[in-house]
Amino acid sequence: MPRLYHREGAGRPARVRWALEEAGAPYDFIVMDSETGRSDEHARRHPLGRVPALETDDGTLFESAALCLHVADLYPEAGLIPPTGTHERGEVYQWVLFAMTELEAAMLRTIVTRRGTDADQTAKAEERLERVGAVLADVLGQTDYLVGNRFTIADVVVGGVLGSARKYDVLPDSPALSSYLERLDSRPARQRAYA
Repeated sequence: MPRLYHREGAGRPARVRWALEEAGAPYDFIVMDSETGRSDEHARRHPLGRVPALETDDGTLFESAALCLHVADLYPEAGLIPPTGTHERGEVYQWVLFAMTELEAAMLRTIVTRRGTDADQTAKAEERLERVGAVLADVLGQTDYLVGNRFTIADVVVGGVLGSARKYDVLPDSPALSSYLERLDSRPARQRAYA
């Protein structure tokens, strides 16, 4: 049975837990304290000592977006990812990578600059986050979900990042994004993962 490692206060493992819940997969959820998270044992799971890490009989993997994609592949019957080689599969990759390289990066930069004293840097970070959010809002103003108007693993990853933006009060002001998060929040698997 897969073992998902988490540390209290970390947000990224919840995305992977959400993916596992959507897939209906059995798993152990292991919450480590800070001492266990800095142990040599955990460093063998993740070379930087971070979370999440997903351990199976085949080995250990890390990086939340990669883990979500892997879960979708492991449980194809859950329908979380379109078939290999299809345009929709490419769209899933696109939105998952967009979430990590554009959305999460802009969100984190905004959070960090708001803690500082450089108003110009904060304004630039907020402007970038608004532009990134507008890309998603444009799509989600026309459809309920990002790929093929059906829920996929892309929604887990993008929704996880947007949920973090909401938590840290940096979510771009957009009715489309707010409605999207409401749809995602109503999913029982998400509720179990974030409980």
